[in-house]
Amino acid sequence: MTTRAGDAPVFGWDVGGAHVKVCMTAASAVVDVAQWACPLWQGIAHLERVIEDVFERWPQAADAPARHAVTMTGEMVDLFADRAEGVRALTRTLAQRLGPRTMFYGGKANWLARSACADGWRKVASANWLASAEYVATRLPDALLVDVGSTTTDIIPIVAGKVAARGMNDAQRLVSGELVYQGIVRTPLCGVAHRIAFRGETSGVMNEWFATTADVYRLTGELWDAHDQHPSADNGPKTQAASRARIARMIGRDACDASSDEWRRFALAWRHEQLRTLEANVARVSAQHDALARAPIVGAGCGRFLAAAAAQQDARGYVDFARLAGVASHGAERAEWASTCAPSVAVALLAASPIAGMEAGGFDEPLDLERG
Repeated sequence: MTTRAGDAPVFGWDVGGAHVKVCMTAASAVVDVAQWACPLWQGIAHLERVIEDVFERWPQAADAPARHAVTMTGEMVDLFADRAEGVRALTRTLAQRLGPRTMFYGGKANWLARSACADGWRKVASANWLASAEYVATRLPDALLVDVGSTTTDIIPIVAGKVAARGMNDAQRLVSGELVYQGIVRTPLCGVAHRIAFRGETSGVMNEWFATTADVYRLTGELWDAHDQHPSADNGPKTQAASRARIARMIGRDACDASSDEWRRFALAWRHEQLRTLEANVARVSAQHDALARAPIVGAGCGRFLAAAAAQQDARGYVDFARLAGVASHGAERAEWASTCAPSVAVALLAASPIAGMEAGGFDEPLDLERG
């Protein structure tokens, strides 16, 4: 029996510089979500390997009827001379491996075939935040999407059912405060604070990659092991003892200089500093829109517990992205990954729209509007 276009599964891809996140949907519902480590800066072969892993997990992803919707941030890695080259290289590799029914997200109601991505690379580059926000805007009229990932945090305003971001690329969003280059796994601690409290004193911080935020949240008990997919700062073990040694180095100490409880309190001091940065940027973005004064925060990303903490601190409502995506009642693990991999879920669900499919040049047959 031949699979009709409207029956074909849709796979949403978020191709980052450190991870690839993929969501499988069927009949506009999330079926499965997964994330793979992909140190793209080390070579395109890492992306090729992840594609093989995806095909192994979901054999139907390699079948001709499968539809693939892609967003990315991986064009930023220093493997490429510039972002335009990165978009060209990634879209070429993905289109070749995933087939002609592959389309690339270029903003609201704008899906590009691979052939259009060379000229339209600015629309495709680092647009994953916009996909997530566009989906949230279909579910809530006013909200702040706060996606705290392993490396970065997106703070995106949704006003009157529309994405109201001031910045549309990374450079602009760094200016507006809608992009904060901090996450809960890969961020070196010297990028979180330059001075930090320890034993009642404030110490300078060593500008060395001795420890990362993964060490902090391992000690606070908030880091899920499955989210920590890259080597530690010293390539050492991912244990609490090793994390204590690494964060001690940040202030010129050894783990034996204090008790385990003291090092946990030190980790909480780092958490406080990171949360304070997040809260400052939430306030900055929110202040630009009167409608957002009391709007709920939608939390996404592996560090969304910080988004929830920011909402509580600001007396706002909080909604988990998985709930908006209709996944919250489908088991804790699937919901966890759906929120962690929000952009991949968003592009899959947005692309499942029949109109999105018809507008994309990457399809080799028209969609069945009644069934799509």
